[in-house]
Order: sequence, then C-alpha cells, then structure tokens
Amino acid sequence: MNTNGKIFFDQFLDDYFAESEEHLTSARRTMFSIESSGANKPVDAKVLDELLRNFHSLKGLSAMVGMEEATQLSHHVEDYLKELKRPSAVITSDGIETVLAGITAIEQVLAARRKSEVLPDISDVLLHLDAAVEQIRMNPLSPAKPDARSLWRFVFRPSSDLARKGVTVSTVRDRLRGIGEVVKSSPRVLNDGQVEFEFVVRTAGPKRAFEDLSRYGIEYARITEDSIKPEKDQDDRRTDSQTGNIAPLHVVRIDMNRLDDLMRVVGELVISRYRLDELLRGSMFSSNDYSALREINSSLERQLRELRESVIHMRMVPIGQLFERMRFVVRGLARDLNKRVQVQLEGENTEIDKVIVERMMDPLLHLVRNAISHGLETSEERVTAGKPETGTVRLSAATVGDIFTLEVEDDGRGIDVNKVARRAQTLGWVPNEDQSLDSKQLLNILSAPGLTTRDEADFASGRGVGMSAVQTAVNELGGSMTLTTKQGHGTRFTLHLPLTLLIADSLLVTVGQQRFAIPQTAVREVLAVDSSSVKVFENNEVIPFRNSVLPVLRLARLFGFEERERSKLHLIVVAGADSPTALAVDRITGQREIVVRTLSDPLLRVPGVVGATELGDGRPVLIVDPHSLIRAARKQNTTEIAS
Repeated sequence: MNTNGKIFFDQFLDDYFAESEEHLTSARRTMFSIESSGANKPVDAKVLDELLRNFHSLKGLSAMVGMEEATQLSHHVEDYLKELKRPSAVITSDGIETVLAGITAIEQVLAARRKSEVLPDISDVLLHLDAAVEQIRMNPLSPAKPDARSLWRFVFRPSSDLARKGVTVSTVRDRLRGIGEVVKSSPRVLNDGQVEFEFVVRTAGPKRAFEDLSRYGIEYARITEDSIKPEKDQDDRRTDSQTGNIAPLHVVRIDMNRLDDLMRVVGELVISRYRLDELLRGSMFSSNDYSALREINSSLERQLRELRESVIHMRMVPIGQLFERMRFVVRGLARDLNKRVQVQLEGENTEIDKVIVERMMDPLLHLVRNAISHGLETSEERVTAGKPETGTVRLSAATVGDIFTLEVEDDGRGIDVNKVARRAQTLGWVPNEDQSLDSKQLLNILSAPGLTTRDEADFASGRGVGMSAVQTAVNELGGSMTLTTKQGHGTRFTLHLPLTLLIADSLLVTVGQQRFAIPQTAVREVLAVDSSSVKVFENNEVIPFRNSVLPVLRLARLFGFEERERSKLHLIVVAGADSPTALAVDRITGQREIVVRTLSDPLLRVPGVVGATELGDGRPVLIVDPHSLIRAARKQNTTEIAS
C-alpha cells in the first residue's frame, strides 16, 4: 500500500471506529429497554429490526476494513436476532446476557485493534451465541410423523482446536442433515462454562455412515424415543428484508484533529483582535477615525465570539453517551456481586467537550464501582435496615454558566468515618486522638494513594488507587470535587468541571515583572488585605478569615521571584482545594478570555504551570494551575518539618 493509500485507509478506519461506536451504543440502549420490559417475552418486530440494522451495519463495515473477529461476532448476533422473528419465539434472560456479551466482545475487539494490542479470544462468545440459536430452534413447530427409521443421539463439544480445523456447530449440523433428518437440536452449558450441543437424528442409513465423526470427539448412541418433533429448516425463512434499510442520518462526522485546527485558527484570530485593541489604545487618531476603528474592533470581537461558540458547540457531545456505558458497568457489577441495583439518569442531554468526556471515562467508572462495591448493601442487608431491596445509583449532570456539574450518588450504607479515621491513624496520616473528620478531610484521606477500607481486594475495588486517580483527573482538568455522606443513608460525590479546555475566562495577575493567568473556575473570591494582618503560624502564613484562618502562599516565593514589601496584599482564594487557600500576588490587572496552549515540550513543563497564552502585545503569559501549586507547596512544607 502506497503512502496516499495508507493515509486514506487510516482515515477510513477512524470513521469505522466512530460509526461502530454509534451502532454499539444504539444496540446497548435497545437491549437495556428489552431487559427492562422483562424476559421470556416476544420482542417487538420494530425493536428487532432496529437491532438487526445495527449488527448488519457492523458486520458490513467490519468486513470492509478486514476486522474478521468483529465481523464474526456481528454475524452470529444477527443470526440469533433473526431466530427471534420466528412465531412464538421469546427472548430469555440467558439470551439477553448472550447478546450483551456479544456487544462487549465487539467493543473489546475494536479497542484492541485501535491500540494495536493482541485481539481477545472470542470463541466462547461465539459458542454461546450458537447455543442461543439452537435453543430457539429446538422448540417444536410441527408434529413429527413416526416411521421405522432409527433415532440417533449425537453430542458435540466445540473447541478452538476443532474450529481451526473447520469443525464447528454449523458444519456438524450440515453433516448430520446429510445423514438424515435432524428432529431436535439442544445446547447445554456445562458446569465448567463450556457448551455442548445435542442433536437427535432420524436416519435409515447404516452406522458406518457416521462412525468417522468420533475422531472429532462427537459421541453418538441409538435412542428409542419417538416423540421428538422435527426441526424445520429455517434457512429459507431468512430474507434480506428482515434487516431493513439503514435510515439516513442528518449528521456530518468531523475528525477531532480538524476541529483542533479550526480552534487554533480561532485562537489566532482572538490574539490578532487583542493586538488591534492594544494598537488602538496607544495610537493617536482623529475622533472620527478612532470612533470608526473602535466600531470595527467591537464588531470583530462579536463575530469572533460567535465563531468561537460555534466551534465549541461542534466539539460538544451529550453526557448521555458516557452514562449509557455506566449503565452497562452497573449491570455487570450488580450481577457479579449478587446485588440488585437500579440506575437513575438525570441530565443525559447535557453537552460537554468531547475531550473532557473521554478523560472522565475512567474517573466516573471508579466512582460507580465504589458506589456498588463499597456503598450499596446486599438485598438482605437493605431489607434488614428497612430499605427497598433494590439499591439506587444516581448519575446527574447539569451546567451552570461555564461550569459542568456531575454527581454520583448512592443510597447505600454511607461511609464509616470512624473506620476511615482509624485506618488513617494506622498509616500516621492523622493524630490518634482525632476521630472527627469533616467532609473535606474525609475526601482528602480517601483520595490519598494506597488508602482502602477493604481488608481484601476484589475485582471491582479495594486496592486503594481508585479515588486517587479520580482526584488527579479532576485536578488536571481544572475542576474540583466534594463529598457528602451520611452513614446508613448513602454517599454523593459532586464534580465541578469546565465545559471546555480550549478557551477559558481567567484572572490576569502580576508578580514582579511576570504576568500569569489563573482560570476563573478555580477562583472562589478575590481579597485585598493589609500586609500587617498576615501572621506566621507553624511555619505557615495565615490571615483571619470568617471566624477561622486562611493559609496564604506567595506566588513570588513559589516561583523564586524577588519579593517586595507592599502595604497591601492581593489574594486569590482558590476554590475546590482540600481547604481554602489564598495565593498572594502583586496586582490583579483584569479579567480576559484566554486561548489555552498546552506545553508539550518536557523541557518547558513546570509543576503548577499548565500552559501559556498570548494577549496581543507579543509577550507570553503562563497559565497557572493553583491546585497543583498548593499541593506542591504543602508537600514541600511537610518535608521540611519532617526533616
């Protein structure tokens, strides 16, 4: 493949992954609706057609890009769904599990291919899908006419070795049809999780006609039951009309790299507009010329804002895409932990930057796992406590201004604060006499690496890394997290995040001759105090603040700048930290929208600095992450005290 061909194929592969994700999301949502309506019922024809469209499209797309495993899985799921169109066919709970397992297997195959990892083994999933098909086909459709032919029972246990030799349940069935009439086919799941298939064949042929089947591990024996009703061949029932036509979507898929390029151009326009503004401030014009230029500048500012908002909206996706994945996770964990759990979703249509959605996938997964594993009780424990036997996990999303709020709440047992305090005491994190932790201290301890309240780790949680990863991810996004819990009633985690990471409202501050930008999402309030009000307490500077004390960190000292004595201190009170902390600066020069440029060069990356921007005068302005600065300062102070 030449270079141009490879580039085209890579672009096509990106489109394939995006479209496959849409079909899998739709299929998963439909399967949840089927499950909620109850098992052992016929599936509505329109619902089946929708599912068939999803998997038929997945099969075709996967075949086009050479994804054989995804093609096979889609084809087998499609076969099972077609069987559900038979008269009186119902979908069982095992059937629902099998289709969902197929969806999970396809997702795993796509994820492995996208990361260039080893593809997962799909043989077990294919076997269970074959078993589900046979389970439907074994239902009698018409009475059999008894005759003098002999009945033989065949038992086939598929394996990956036999599959590589071309011996599958389909080839065995075709061979048995050549021997005689297949009057029954029945799959069974064994205790070890393997699947075997039983076929009953009516034949007048001699035994030597199928003796060679034993070399494939197929067992057979003559039986005397003659009341088994025949299976009618279903192949002639399958028509392309069952899959329907794919409805056109009035959606244009745009590669994120192209949106990034467009946003870069918007950022350059914003900077150019600021340059024009600076020029107007320092130039001499006649009153008429100046008025006209100011009008042009205002018009340009309005147009740029509209363009910026349009580009940002193009990057926005509904948080419901992430919520649907969490429903899938909840369902699996509830089954594995033998708990009854229902999920309540609120604000699924709330839109947020796709980059933030992707980066919040793992943190949200940790919170949901903790809610089920640590938070919710078993059904027996809930009934004993006077609660409904089914626990509830609530996922809620909302926006307030340019802040996105995400809540994960459960109505479980709540957090045992005393137990957490004792565990923290054994690690030397809190004094032995301190048993009263407020919510901020509690969250700080729970988010510390290595902290777990479980004596033994399980597959869902208990290794002490989940909450630390959540806190780190939230801080890296410039957000904050709070915790509310009541023992016996439940726990709620609330995350506050920016809507987008590209353009942000910031406060501009000056320290010495250097300017900094502090994202406004991290600012709680701004204060101006007399320098004489600053006191030193245990090697820390503090000021009186609302019946308490407020720690003060000087930005000049953190970055090693020369400090000057000033009668007034300008303080930026940082929101969302473990406890309120103020950053002292020389001056606060204003508020402005900034274009965030991340620093990718490792030689230029400095702790506490997340990027840089330009305001129009050609001088770079560093963007500060106040939370990282505060954590680094506290860690350094703790080390100095210990030494």
